[in-house]
Amino acid sequence: TPIGWFEISGSELGVRTVHYCEKPGDATPDLPAEHPVAVCSRQLEEYFDGKRTDFELPIQQEGTSFQQRVWEELQQIPYGKQISYQELARRAGNPKAYRAAGSANGKNQIFIIVPCHRVVQSGGDIGGYAYGTEMKRFLLQLEEQNSKR
Repeated sequence: TPIGWFEISGSELGVRTVHYCEKPGDATPDLPAEHPVAVCSRQLEEYFDGKRTDFELPIQQEGTSFQQRVWEELQQIPYGKQISYQELARRAGNPKAYRAAGSANGKNQIFIIVPCHRVVQSGGDIGGYAYGTEMKRFLLQLEEQNSKR
């Protein structure tokens, strides 16, 4: 990708993780085109090419019920848009739990597909990001540019 290598893990049931990595790992055997990991790889290529704004693949991320609600709400944030941690907590059903929502956001293991980069601080500051603020800024700018097309 334009930002480096990704490692995708999963099974026939869904994608479990998408992580950024510094260098390529060991190649995996060829997967059938319909395997969720293969689908994820293709859809990420389309995302970076500006041809995809939504991901359509099964995911399987383990977490508490509150984390699951937060991750579901992350997937509802429109491409090219951002919300605050406070708004994320409200959407997940507990407006006062913005720190817990931020924590769940940080525990997201499915980078980009579950778009935790679309959550910013209330004052508009970009906030933190597991892979650094430069990468978060890149993803937000990529989406902003592509949504204007």
